[in-house]
Amino acid sequence: MDLVRLRGVGKRYGAGPWVIEGVDLRVDANEVVAIAGTNGSGKSTLLRILVGLSRPSAGEVLARPHAVGYVPERFPTKERMTAIAYLRHMGRVRGLSTVEADAGAHQLLDRLALVGGATTPLRELSKGNAQKVALAQALLPRPKLLVLDEPWSGLDVSAHGVLADLLAEVAGDGGAVVFTDHREAVVRATASTAYRIDGGRLGVWRERGRVATVDLVAAAEPEPVDWAGLPGVRRADHGAGSVTVVVDGEHCDELLLTAIRGGWSVAAVRRAALPAEEVR
Repeated sequence: MDLVRLRGVGKRYGAGPWVIEGVDLRVDANEVVAIAGTNGSGKSTLLRILVGLSRPSAGEVLARPHAVGYVPERFPTKERMTAIAYLRHMGRVRGLSTVEADAGAHQLLDRLALVGGATTPLRELSKGNAQKVALAQALLPRPKLLVLDEPWSGLDVSAHGVLADLLAEVAGDGGAVVFTDHREAVVRATASTAYRIDGGRLGVWRERGRVATVDLVAAAEPEPVDWAGLPGVRRADHGAGSVTVVVDGEHCDELLLTAIRGGWSVAAVRRAALPAEEVR
């Protein structure tokens, strides 16, 4: 079931250039969607349209649930209100009773391990702790659609796994999650579907950043193969009657087929994540 559906959505300001253009997007229940892209690519604009804070200049928003939670890229941290007072207020705005808002806020802040306590004024919180309050306000009303702009930004490492668990819980309860992040490791670990926005256009993001190490053993007289020249090959180490090839994950099947057809035996295939500094 489509919880979210956009058709041909575009956004521009006045007569300026299109920030996003021709965006088609469907998000189902139980889905966690990542949208990657560089700064200025239109990610935040797309999220604002998703949650209804901005109207598209072209195209249509055909489906969006009523209960939406949103974590913006910049959370207001100049408020004099304490964290718990702010969350209590936001809960009431979203239809919760004071008791429900108070209990839910404390539970979320405890899980996220807010440093300084719930009675700390927002303006005294660090960036990471302000982000925890932002996450709590979005999760408080149990949204059917949760939209987050760079949600891991500024969070301490101990909260990273907690956030991933919270997103999975929203999806597991029949909701949907859409978040932006530029790090492939986060996308691989968290998202069930990934897109990249580039030049205002949204497209499927082919998963990268995984490699396979393939150990091959020569049969009687195998055909010579230029392993280093095959698509996706990063390295080929030759031994006596054997070769070990490191290949991008998406080209592994192609390499194995070439090896088998050439009379090579496959001794082992080991798949692993590529170190972030080597992702190309």
